[in-house]
Amino acid sequence: MENIDIIWNFISQWYWLPITLVNIATIILILIENGKPEKTIAWILVIVFLPLVGVVLYYFFGQKFQKDKYFRKLDEKYTHKLEGEWQELQSFIEKEIRLTETYDLHLNDAFEYLVRTKNSIPTSNNKVDLLFNGEEKFPLLIEDLRKAQHHIHIEYYIFEEDEIGTTILNLLVEKVKQGVEVRLIIDDFGSSKLAKHQKHYESLGIQFEVFLPVRFTSLANSNYRNHRKIAIIDGLIAYTGGINISDKYINPNKIGLYWRDTSIRIQGDAAKMLQVQFWLHWQSISNQVFGLSKKYVPDTEINYPKLPVTFAFSSPGSMPPYIMESMILSISSAQKSVQLCTPYFIPTESFKTALLIAVSKGVEVSLMISAKGDSAVVQAATLSFLKPFVQRGVKVYLYEKGFIHAKTICIDGLLSYVGTTNLDSRSFLINFETSTLFLDETLANQLSQKFINDAKQSRLFTAETWQNEKWYYKTFASICRLLAPLL
Repeated sequence: MENIDIIWNFISQWYWLPITLVNIATIILILIENGKPEKTIAWILVIVFLPLVGVVLYYFFGQKFQKDKYFRKLDEKYTHKLEGEWQELQSFIEKEIRLTETYDLHLNDAFEYLVRTKNSIPTSNNKVDLLFNGEEKFPLLIEDLRKAQHHIHIEYYIFEEDEIGTTILNLLVEKVKQGVEVRLIIDDFGSSKLAKHQKHYESLGIQFEVFLPVRFTSLANSNYRNHRKIAIIDGLIAYTGGINISDKYINPNKIGLYWRDTSIRIQGDAAKMLQVQFWLHWQSISNQVFGLSKKYVPDTEINYPKLPVTFAFSSPGSMPPYIMESMILSISSAQKSVQLCTPYFIPTESFKTALLIAVSKGVEVSLMISAKGDSAVVQAATLSFLKPFVQRGVKVYLYEKGFIHAKTICIDGLLSYVGTTNLDSRSFLINFETSTLFLDETLANQLSQKFINDAKQSRLFTAETWQNEKWYYKTFASICRLLAPLL
């Protein structure tokens, strides 16, 4: 008993020493990583104010060197696979770039950038339909799935087994019975419930892969999310954008929250570019590989009116961050207007600078976010960033009708971005994302008009709006802002 008392007295008196040593060692490890200064400082603050707990959080979610190494190798592997194809397509690429130049040279820069960085190939034989909310997307998607003849490829961040999800899963099983190849990739963090039923659907004939499974021993995987939403039917029709497979994206819904989102349906050559990206992802995670034969990349037999389309793809291994840089380039090229929609606005310094320069040179810059977010911490961090923007002349709209999940940009009524990419550090630097770029006045006007209509369901955020917030909320928001690089 006496020995136990001695040990207890020693622990109670000196417990802080091992904790301090562990904290110091972890901070040194973070500094040695030579990561982005803002992220380094954020992790150090977490460890300082949450001793030991911060170390545990960093161990599971903050360590990046092993994952970065893996993703860099993966990105190099993707690049190597595409290198040969790129050389063979050089004349095609040059022709397509010349076609984009006939629209407006100053907005063509992003297309050229994505070619020069070998991130994506532009195409012009396309038809694109804007789809607002799940009630517009899902009926078309289901009809296209029903008509599939050869293959269906689906890659989604969130795939729920609710009413719409079950309808699509049952349809996929039915298509397998008809001899159609079905391949499905889901993110384990975003679709954790469906991931548990992988073997069941594999037994029914669906080729099913779970991206970066999250287990207790690999909790860090949850920090790297496949945030893409892609469906490809017979290599001829493709869907992408912000809409996941879930009932809450269809209005009205059971959660009673109006969900504003944007997706696109693509017909034509651009669908092949999404097919290539799906193929690259599938190659990296599955033993059941398939080749990019004519069956998967068929010729487009219909001659659509010229509509230049390209994509920006990014991943944790992307050097540089292609989506963010293409957006910055496009915003810098703007001459009249920039309209941005995003559910989360936690900009990098370079993206922030691009917007402030644009508005300072006379471009009308408008930003729309939700008045009430789905995460109190992220919403508070978002609001803390807005004051300098409105002070410089950016119009910030807080959407009040519901939750705005759309990830869109419209520039000068001609160049549009519709994708999976939130305007935050996570989407720009950590997640697997895709954004579609297209040059078309009609589609841009549709997107712009939707922004104007949504603005009528919004209120303006001003410097006074922030000034009138309660002091304790502003304090909370300022703390959340410090953690922004980790959100």
